[in-house]
Amino acid sequence: MPRVKRGMSHVKKRRKLLKAVKGYKWGRKKLVKLAKTAQTKAGAHAFNDRRRKKRVMRNLWLIKINAFVREHGLSYSRFINLLKENKIEVDRKILAELAVSNKEALEALINKVKK
Repeated sequence: MPRVKRGMSHVKKRRKLLKAVKGYKWGRKKLVKLAKTAQTKAGAHAFNDRRRKKRVMRNLWLIKINAFVREHGLSYSRFINLLKENKIEVDRKILAELAVSNKEALEALINKVKK
């Protein structure tokens, strides 16, 4: 078997790794062994948190809608039920945005479904 000299590729790999973990605390930013595990775990957390973010955002939308709807004498669940009964299909993201930025439009929607 011929000898494999992998100086450049090996250094390149380590340089790329250390560049990726720049800004981490303690030895994880400068020691290759620790940097490798830190980067693996960071990637796993990033993957999970991209999914968790969707859950968090939906919960935030529900809170915004509920807060606005309660001012008008309805609960969140009752409001959503009335929307479904009246066959009004508006997703929760848009309803939350209306609750924050365009209160008159959401108020008109509430009055329409209350009747």
